[in-house]
Amino acid sequence: MEIRHALPSDLDCLAAVEALCFPPAEAAGADSLRGRLAVYPNHFWLLLEEGRLVSYVNGPVTQQPDLADWMYHDPCVHQENGAWQMIFGVSTEPSFRKRGYAGQVLRQVIADAAAQGRKGLVLTCKDALVRYYAGFGFADEGISSSQHGGVAWHQMRLTLPASPSCSSV
Repeated sequence: MEIRHALPSDLDCLAAVEALCFPPAEAAGADSLRGRLAVYPNHFWLLLEEGRLVSYVNGPVTQQPDLADWMYHDPCVHQENGAWQMIFGVSTEPSFRKRGYAGQVLRQVIADAAAQGRKGLVLTCKDALVRYYAGFGFADEGISSSQHGGVAWHQMRLTLPASPSCSSV
């Protein structure tokens, strides 16, 4: 198993997994993924098994504390020094689900956000996944204002501990 960041050559595989994981109204198309890859490839975490993409997480970093629908369509929302790592999708090819792969990738995203000094991570999910994300420390903030794909979403937030101060004792 290997976790790495995305390359432009990963676009077709990302789009294929995305299409398998989300209904058309919710899935990011190849053009949207291409735009994201051009702006923040290091905020795509890919889990590969023997070179095959089985799971991935992606999303920009921003100063905005809440995930809003317009962010899905504007890769320029990304601010590399932003406080919040947004998660647009946690996608695992259906034939590889229930093996802990998404969790592996998600733990890496959380560890990287902490190492980068982020305030935390924000995602939205459907009712059925609230408990799953709570298991990683995300708190349910209730129904989001997001109407992405015409669906009701819960906003989930994982606030990271503040980095230790370098002040003298």
